[in-house]
Amino acid sequence: MNWGILGCANIAISAVIPAILRTDNNAQITIGSRDYEKAKKAAEEFRCNFVTGYNKLLAIENIEAVYIPLPTGLHFEWVKKAVLEGKHVLVEKSATNNYTEAKELIELAKQKKVAIVENFQFQHHSQHQYVFDLLEKGEIGEIRAFRSSFGFPPFSEDSNIRYKKELGGGALLDSGAYVLKATSFIMGEGFEVKSAFLKTNKVYNVDWFGGAFLVNKSKEIFSEVAFGFDNFYQCNYEIWGSNGKITSTRAFTAKPDFNPTIILEKQGFYEEIELPKDDHFGNMISYFMESINEKTFSKEWNNILVQAKLIEDVRKLSGI
Repeated sequence: MNWGILGCANIAISAVIPAILRTDNNAQITIGSRDYEKAKKAAEEFRCNFVTGYNKLLAIENIEAVYIPLPTGLHFEWVKKAVLEGKHVLVEKSATNNYTEAKELIELAKQKKVAIVENFQFQHHSQHQYVFDLLEKGEIGEIRAFRSSFGFPPFSEDSNIRYKKELGGGALLDSGAYVLKATSFIMGEGFEVKSAFLKTNKVYNVDWFGGAFLVNKSKEIFSEVAFGFDNFYQCNYEIWGSNGKITSTRAFTAKPDFNPTIILEKQGFYEEIELPKDDHFGNMISYFMESINEKTFSKEWNNILVQAKLIEDVRKLSGI
């Protein structure tokens, strides 16, 4: 596949471009940046082409797909431009700032018959399939509740894009997006946000930490999620059942060289299960390419809409 990369974000350089090269032996990559020197340096590292400017990149006719790791506040503009150029899009989370933007982009994608996939790569780690298998076997009985937390201490630099309101900063669109996605990914669709809380950092004027309570009436289960930028590090989810509990201790950030641990608890029973390493970034690239080859776009279109609606409802119910 011929790939275009919009920008030289850290995640692109450290994770996604290497994953593309690991996964797609025939990949042709062109990096576009507003900064000539950054584009040149990145292109030299990966021995690929580069251009100066995002519009120039999108104008390259034989580029089939673009990866967009720009700040969230810029996603709508550049995803829209890419779709209008007929490119398939892999975009970093959160895909949009709000539900209205998500609906417009999906309608355009339907018209142009292209993929838009929101890059929650954690979904493609094999540890979660292990959890699904435990649930399928009824290891913890009937599911009662889902809980997930993702938060970390503040970043040292004030210039971090997560702290820039105009660039889509704030905890909700960052760490909060993960725990909301985990709810629908693990437990399925149909959740409604019933209450939410967001604490604003008055220095940066962005939401700093928060949480939400969600209910799935048809399944008679609920979800409690928490997230933030000023927290003791947490990166987990747990599923509480009538007969036990399953916990993923490193749910979102298991690197390729890391063996994740799943904890299974039942009455009088406790087991820590070390699972094999896995490459969720590489798996994500494979999934993206497969969805394009098989033209199975609608699933991810719907996933983006479900996620955007949950985020919007958290924001509304928090009163911010």
